[in-house]
Amino acid sequence: MSKDRRDFLKLSALGIGAVGGTVLTSCLNETSTDTRVEDKKRAKGKPVVLSTWNHGIPANEAAWNLLKAGKGSLDAIEAGARVVESDPKVRTVGKGGYPDREGKVTLDACIMAPDSGCGSVAFLQEIENPISVARKVMEETPHVMMVGEGALQFALEQGFEKTNLLTEEAKKDWQDWLRTSEYKPKINIENHDTIGLLAIDAEGNLSGGCTTSGAAWKLHGRVGDSPIIGAGLFLDNEVGAACATGLGEAVVRVAGSAMVVEMMRMGMSPSEACKQVVQRIYDKHRDVKDLQVGFIALDKAGNYGGYSLHPGFNYAICNDSGGNRMEDAKSILTKK
Repeated sequence: MSKDRRDFLKLSALGIGAVGGTVLTSCLNETSTDTRVEDKKRAKGKPVVLSTWNHGIPANEAAWNLLKAGKGSLDAIEAGARVVESDPKVRTVGKGGYPDREGKVTLDACIMAPDSGCGSVAFLQEIENPISVARKVMEETPHVMMVGEGALQFALEQGFEKTNLLTEEAKKDWQDWLRTSEYKPKINIENHDTIGLLAIDAEGNLSGGCTTSGAAWKLHGRVGDSPIIGAGLFLDNEVGAACATGLGEAVVRVAGSAMVVEMMRMGMSPSEACKQVVQRIYDKHRDVKDLQVGFIALDKAGNYGGYSLHPGFNYAICNDSGGNRMEDAKSILTKK
């Protein structure tokens, strides 16, 4: 059986349609070798930590300090996420995040451990570090996901304290928005961009986390992809991990992060896998002018990569070979 035939059967097994399959197969034939070589050149051993957007730099620093001290990837993920959640200058995550159209800051987060244990909270209010609440859900309950008032009650029972998440700056922005009440997300300005973190520790164990205040001016009660295991975040410790950023509704529709991991399981590099799922999102939307989605991925060997729909998505990477730095993701669409 030819390699092209094997690739076609693999994509067909994942349910990719004839039209999407033709496009994706073309992408594979054109870029798979170059992308795989590029990802392998990046891998310089373990540990590695990878985070979305510019706020990934301080997140990586906190995570890296634990990884280099011999701590596990799960502790590193939580520590990195907490830094960004507690920074009021980051307007898309945690305290100081943009509120919904009722002026309330509602938070979503999830975390996933090497043994596939996972915890999640959604529509959580008045708690500064939802990533830590998500970890408590994973470790202290028989459940995976808790939401709203129940999640808040659980957090308080676990010793978390209430805090006002609506800073004066966020309140002013909301009051300015009320003058027009126009809801139209704009790409690459982080008005709906989460922070996703992936890490592999010195023992080769993968963990991941995702945390956000969600889309600015969203309907009260809206939840995106970030707290949904398989959409905003997914990992298999035998294969790799992936997380998403951008407009959550588009990610949920294709089970984005889980699909990236499955494509890595089939042998694709992290960048290849991210590209294929971005292509799938592109194929399913008629108008992508105002739609941005990006993925980052990390495999069991420490190879990493990312891909997005539009240019402008970047991510932070920290490893022994290059320190803590930013890299620009490639994109399917290009600037005109």
